[in-house]
Amino acid sequence: MTSSGGWWVYALLSAFFAALTTIFAKIGVENVSSNLATAIRTVVILLIAWGIVLVTGEAAPIFTLSRKTVIFLLLSGAATGISWL
Repeated sequence: MTSSGGWWVYALLSAFFAALTTIFAKIGVENVSSNLATAIRTVVILLIAWGIVLVTGEAAPIFTLSRKTVIFLLLSGAATGISWL
């Protein structure tokens, strides 16, 4: 779809879901600590991300990643998590 110029569909969907994220987060954190809300949202993101990786068959190379790649992906994940504090 992206090679035939349908990239704009992905752009619109991305913008739509980004807007929903903000709306749902504001509603969902009314009586919940922000850390707990972030932890719950992150679990959902984790499940969706791994679901996409597994469905598309992109999980196999995980065992062939270089040590450098793994280290920097872990550091990136840690930096992301810390930035949410």
